[in-house]
Amino acid sequence: MFESINHLKSKLARGETTLGIWVTLEAPTITEIAALLGFDWVVIDTEHGHLDFKEVVEHIRALRGSTTTPLVRVPEVSRAAIKRVLDLGAHGVIVPQVETAAEVERAAQFVKYPPRGLRGIGGERATHWGMGLREQTRLADAQTQLIPLIENVHAADALEGILDVPGVDALFFGPADFSASAGYLGEWEGPGVAERILALKDAARARGVPCGVMATDLENALLRQRQGFQMIGIGSDTGLLIRSAREALARLRDAAHES
Repeated sequence: MFESINHLKSKLARGETTLGIWVTLEAPTITEIAALLGFDWVVIDTEHGHLDFKEVVEHIRALRGSTTTPLVRVPEVSRAAIKRVLDLGAHGVIVPQVETAAEVERAAQFVKYPPRGLRGIGGERATHWGMGLREQTRLADAQTQLIPLIENVHAADALEGILDVPGVDALFFGPADFSASAGYLGEWEGPGVAERILALKDAARARGVPCGVMATDLENALLRQRQGFQMIGIGSDTGLLIRSAREALARLRDAAHES
């Protein structure tokens, strides 16, 4: 039987800072390399882009035997989507564009089995195809993470209610969408947004809830670490490739012009 322990949940509970990447491309080799590098988590993105369930399960399978936690960003608060990715073996879901505590409560019910929730029991990968039905369903209720994305001003206004929802394991902030909802479309952190996110992070941490955010580059990641974010995404697969390639191209072309 493969391991179903959620190492990320334990690390966050111990107050550790964890590092991860966002996966948007279909090749599971990306996730396998992330595990070999020692990343604490990967987020497999099904809200944006083109990944389907078959590709999601291949990414999750690439983490088998590792201590890297597979999370999936679902497209919306949807019972069907949450159930499917958890059945495939995801250790948690990141739920986008929530605006109210009621939406988060609904997501929590979809994540948890009865009597707390509404998650259906299937003979799929999450229960070792039914061979681990008893232990794996109980383990899932204790281990599976619910992480709402706080990425609009409505969610910010409802933060205290969201934090009251049992089963919220962490919050993740989306600065670009937050900026757009605040009237600054196309900006990563529009006027006042950086300060608002930090205040929200402090409020969550005061309630014992860890927070995460994507970094724009290495210096920004170091800043986020100093600011107390416990989940720091160093980039997406495509973003890291573009960032590295641009730096190499610029340096080599500058050197060629100087010679």
